[in-house]
Amino acid sequence: MTENEMSTLRDVADQSILFHNGLWGGPMGFRWSDTDGGAAGTVPQWQSESLDRLIRRGLAQITPTPGARLAKVTLTPTGADYVDLPMAA
Repeated sequence: MTENEMSTLRDVADQSILFHNGLWGGPMGFRWSDTDGGAAGTVPQWQSESLDRLIRRGLAQITPTPGARLAKVTLTPTGADYVDLPMAA
């Protein structure tokens, strides 16, 4: 796992990332989570790519909320195991 992927995985563990599904306007993609649970800005492209890889590898998942435009990005049990590991050199 790369340092970027590990950093992104930790952001997911901290519940810092949401997913905008594109409904009701706005482009689909990952957003930073504000303290109130709303979107606080767009996640950088490199981190979005890391999130896509983590989701494909089964380490993170998008947890949909019916009818909501924002969904939480959460760790899977396998992803939670990685968060406790030190970052690769």
